[in-house]
Amino acid sequence: MPKLTPHPMHNSTRKLLAMKKNFKPLITAVVHPVDDYSLSGAIDSAKAGLITPILIGPVDKIKAVAKQEKIDLKPYKIIATEHSHEAAEIAAQLARDGKVEALMKGKLHTDELMESVVKKENGLRTGRRMSHLFIMDVPNYPKPLFLTDAALNIYPTLLEKKDIVQNAIDLFRILGFGVPKVALLAAVETVSENMPATVEAAALSKMSDRGQITGGILDGPLAFDNAVSKEAADIKGINSSVAGDADILVVPDIESGNMLYKESRFLTGNDGAGIVLGARVPIILTSRAADSESRQASSALALAYWRHCEKQGIKL
Repeated sequence: MPKLTPHPMHNSTRKLLAMKKNFKPLITAVVHPVDDYSLSGAIDSAKAGLITPILIGPVDKIKAVAKQEKIDLKPYKIIATEHSHEAAEIAAQLARDGKVEALMKGKLHTDELMESVVKKENGLRTGRRMSHLFIMDVPNYPKPLFLTDAALNIYPTLLEKKDIVQNAIDLFRILGFGVPKVALLAAVETVSENMPATVEAAALSKMSDRGQITGGILDGPLAFDNAVSKEAADIKGINSSVAGDADILVVPDIESGNMLYKESRFLTGNDGAGIVLGARVPIILTSRAADSESRQASSALALAYWRHCEKQGIKL
């Protein structure tokens, strides 16, 4: 079978943490941090100089976790709420009013947090579809892989995929990584009317050719092996500048993306950072089971993204 060429393990977390430079920490609303992972991750990110957290949630629960984990809460502001839904609503309003620069998901479901974010009256929507992006550190791949969308959009339409792709490209370029190679994934590398994902991947590639998607090199449909293995692409006779060298993987739906990310995360132990793009502020959004290191990496990613946007005069 085609094999990936072994490379020294890249530590994406270390690289992301290094990107903070002398950036001022991101003022961040931490929504419902009522378990050890979410509270410890926020506090560790604060100690690393990545965020200045405002903890929003039921005070008794937050303090109980802090006592259990031996966390000193004295340096941090807490806004008391009765439940997670109220915490999400207050966090979105703080972002709307410019009192925080980012949101961080605690122990609550993604859809509960995003319900408050997408409300028109909270003013966090832009003209583009919001989407989630993971940066994965895969041991047998020579560079970090961007994966989108594995957490937010369930069955995105073609035009929604256009925004998902553009969000990922913009992040890649804003961070100074250059021009990304974008692989539009499907089960096979040929177009079939019986497999809508292949048709939409081909359409997105053509949209890039016509300037409807800018800043990246797109190709698709590509099966996963063709996207990350040059040997696999050569065996199948695929002539592509993206095949075997992808920077960004675009999955057809949330089910395939979520399984791909979690398979990689739990079977290889790779690092991962995740944020939501397309809102007025970055949203640090990891799995509820994400450890402190992943939360710090995600905080570093949000910090670098926001400060680079400020430096380049980009308004989200």
